Amino acid sequence: MNPSSESSILILASASPRRRDLLNLAGVPHRIQAAEVDETAGLAEDAKDYALRMAQTKAQALADKHPRSWILAADTVVVIDGKTLGKPADRDSGRSMLKSLSGRAHEVFSAVALLGPDQTQHQLLARTEVRFRTLDERLIEAYLDTGEPFDKAGAYGIQGQGAMLVKSISGSYTNVVGLPLCETIELLEQVGVYSPFAVQGQQQHAIAGGHG
Repeated sequence: MNPSSESSILILASASPRRRDLLNLAGVPHRIQAAEVDETAGLAEDAKDYALRMAQTKAQALADKHPRSWILAADTVVVIDGKTLGKPADRDSGRSMLKSLSGRAHEVFSAVALLGPDQTQHQLLARTEVRFRTLDERLIEAYLDTGEPFDKAGAYGIQGQGAMLVKSISGSYTNVVGLPLCETIELLEQVGVYSPFAVQGQQQHAIAGGHG
């Protein structure tokens, strides 16, 4: 891939600082541009189908504006008892979500969509099981007081103070953060977009670009 070409610029279709930080951690050069899409779930839409649809919709929204670029998008959902938990609208909904997760296992699904300049489309879905410790009322209220739950699906952030609520996980940690990093890098490798741990100066299928 010619690093000087417009098509070599990866665009992350997300305003999430957590996804940005994960790509930075992996050394993936990219630009950020949030995709504005309708995130309303369909009637009786399965959580996994919803996440896949949202990731694809976000990627397509930017692909239409940047047809010569690679577009990466993701969507993460928290599921318990077949119910999808989004971001809490207020303290009461956050409290209700945390009570439902207390002392139990739940699932976190992240869908990733990658659209190429030649209209190629790639998707993946990662699953992680997360088990919470038992949360008493004092702990729930104290965590809500931090303000951390209110912009997180499921009302907790495993990469923050919410880690103290998590007893165990089975599966990808970064999937719970919002972007399954290993699987995403494998996908970028498969299409020749990025190679991890490449020796500096060695020709590689990397992406030119940056924040701008």
